[in-house]
Amino acid sequence: MLSLLYQEGPSTEGIFRRSGSAKTCKELKEKLDSGAEVDLACESIFVTASLFKDFLRNIPGSILSSQLCDKWVSVMDQGNNEEKIKSIQRLIEQLPRANVVLLRYLFGVLHGIEMRSEENQMNAFNLAICIAPSLLWPPVSSTPDVESEFTKKISSLVQFLTENCCRIFGEEITSLFGEI
Repeated sequence: MLSLLYQEGPSTEGIFRRSGSAKTCKELKEKLDSGAEVDLACESIFVTASLFKDFLRNIPGSILSSQLCDKWVSVMDQGNNEEKIKSIQRLIEQLPRANVVLLRYLFGVLHGIEMRSEENQMNAFNLAICIAPSLLWPPVSSTPDVESEFTKKISSLVQFLTENCCRIFGEEITSLFGEI
């Protein structure tokens, strides 16, 4: 999925914003969940993006770990960008290895999309609005006002992560997929 998003996402206007067909997404998810072979290259890239966001939303406790939720939310309140980056790197060190690997690839994809935002209309802010709710959610439900404020903070964090991914994850993030 990520490889396909890496290849096609940068040239696709509204990637992650536009949804794939709900019926197709449901059918493909059922096939994937059953272990059946699925050729996503034959599907709309919007279906792939929708399936990937659904995958992220179904990671138990979220990819950024709901246990660290308060710490992630407070990162953007810290001083300068260097302090934010160091705090983010310390939080990443507390995540399970599988989460870190997936985050590196995800932000490699987001970086590639952002680099061509003139073409695809998906700058770091727009990507963050679309992806943030799939990356972290509070461990307990709350009022709509609190959830709205939470979503704004996490979107701001994801925008910062996207804009600074090379400094956070390393320059090699731009070549994780090799020469596709």
